[in-house]
Amino acid sequence: MNLEKSAAAFEEAKKFMPGGVNSPVRSYSSVDCTPPFISHATGSRIFDIDGNEYIDYVGSWGPMILGHAHPQIVEALKKAVEKGTSFGAPTELETELAKLVQKIYPSMEVMRMVNSGTEATMSAVRVARGFTGRNKIIKFIGCYHGHSDSLLVNAGSGATTFGEPSSPGVTQGTAQDTISVPYNDISAVEKIFAQCGEEIAAVIVEPVAGNMGLITPKKNFLPGLRKVTEKYGAVLIFDEVMCGFRVALGGAQEKYKVTPDLTCLGKIVGGGLPCAVYGGRENIMRNVSPDGKIYQAGTLSGNPLAMTAGIETLKILLKESSFMEKISKKTSALADSLKIKAQLANVEIQVPQVGAMFSIFFNTKRVKNYEDAKSSSDDQFKMWFSEMLKRGIYLAPSQFETLFVSAAHSAEDIAKTLEAAAETFQIISTHFKNEIEE
Repeated sequence: MNLEKSAAAFEEAKKFMPGGVNSPVRSYSSVDCTPPFISHATGSRIFDIDGNEYIDYVGSWGPMILGHAHPQIVEALKKAVEKGTSFGAPTELETELAKLVQKIYPSMEVMRMVNSGTEATMSAVRVARGFTGRNKIIKFIGCYHGHSDSLLVNAGSGATTFGEPSSPGVTQGTAQDTISVPYNDISAVEKIFAQCGEEIAAVIVEPVAGNMGLITPKKNFLPGLRKVTEKYGAVLIFDEVMCGFRVALGGAQEKYKVTPDLTCLGKIVGGGLPCAVYGGRENIMRNVSPDGKIYQAGTLSGNPLAMTAGIETLKILLKESSFMEKISKKTSALADSLKIKAQLANVEIQVPQVGAMFSIFFNTKRVKNYEDAKSSSDDQFKMWFSEMLKRGIYLAPSQFETLFVSAAHSAEDIAKTLEAAAETFQIISTHFKNEIEE
């Protein structure tokens, strides 16, 4: 596989941007590989400037549930752009998208459009603090909620200690208002509430974790969070930026029958354009300015192009009642077949899957939290990633990311992926067997 043009473009980009990228994972630093620079995409395929073609399981990190450059969305955007790209003023499009979101997510009684998942989660936490008059929040180790200061926090020295900044520039004071606990550990959450429940404004969680690889919630985890937050008057925030519209049309709250107080959506809700939404109970959201005193604003919030792409995407998802069933079955079949291919090559992997999301851990045991995820083999993953890329399969360059199937992925795409996987697992098996013998 030739990446000569991409390598040159990468070196040029490094002169102007940190690491040559505008988001760290794109640098491919964890897999010791030159990132392909993309020229265009259509359907399930993505193409780089070197002329290489890939079957894409990244999907712009989730939004492309319909595939790239869907004709209906492209046509709608062409018409929208001719009318103007930004007004900084109200449009009917904002209300139209809000109605569609509320139809799918009834818990979002009142909502606010923003431009990114980071904005949505940051704003939801501020609203929770303003509503409750409390300062502390609980988050879960390995769940990523964007790069705002109060959410960019590691666990302290123990499960019940306050957080430590996970990035320079995040102050100790900010971090100390964030308590980080292991994902799927409801007893740790209950213990913290027993100690300082009256000080906790909110619990924020990826109900299906997607930023440490895909990790599904234990049976008692989400109901347990709902119960303890109700008991102590804290706000339960579901960050469904990634799993929204993916694990079920109505997200994790539909699938697991647990209703949060606030929900954050992104990615799919904007049809791949910069857009996110936060919202929930009306008595909470009416505290947001100008109805209330909790301030949040954004010049490009409700941008007409993003609203248009979001509206068209949700219309398509709502039009076909069996859409999620079909795409979930396709994803499940792929995940099951990957396990079989690995077993035939004597390679141990875990392939968690829910809805149209899946991931691959090179691990001998089921992954339930971040510590489990970290115990997976990096060396095997690097070889897996590199060999699959050579065979035209575009995957996320980290075991700590989730993969996505779109409606555009065909039976031929799946077959080609499995053929590449079988070859790659055999290479991994042979390499690591020889390494052990040596």
